[in-house]
Amino acid sequence: MTDEPGRLPDGAFLGREAFRASVSAAFLMAERAGWREMIISDADFEDWPLNERALVDALGKWIRQADRFVMLARNYDKVVRLHPLFTEWRRFWSHKIDCRICSHAGPQDMPSALWSPEWALARADTMRSTGTSGSEPERRVAQRQALDEWLKRSTPGFPATTLGL
Repeated sequence: MTDEPGRLPDGAFLGREAFRASVSAAFLMAERAGWREMIISDADFEDWPLNERALVDALGKWIRQADRFVMLARNYDKVVRLHPLFTEWRRFWSHKIDCRICSHAGPQDMPSALWSPEWALARADTMRSTGTSGSEPERRVAQRQALDEWLKRSTPGFPATTLGL
């Protein structure tokens, strides 16, 4: 893993804080480097740093020039409860964010991952928050293929607004 400014972590990470730091670095890099696309996936996004003002602001700057942002989850209950800043931001940008659900998946089956054309992160063990990240083409291609399989089995979810009768 690297701590150089302007570089994303590369290699293994261990622990919740290391995972959160890697995700934070990716969100900040997406905005700085002008990534066109990002996919994030997790059973419920409980451990993700989605309620941090600086990261939500960076995502806000990034999404203006992005082509595609996809979220994939088993459900979004914890996102709404634990990440109100992100939830409000998501409502504002709902026209540019594709939220998908795989309610049929078990909580440990869902990939916990962040993918972009330039860099990818995957948590192999969500209980211990261990995984790897890097920019190697093989890693990015394999992760994208795995996420595409999950996306094929998903349905739209996490509506930006709820309409009542």
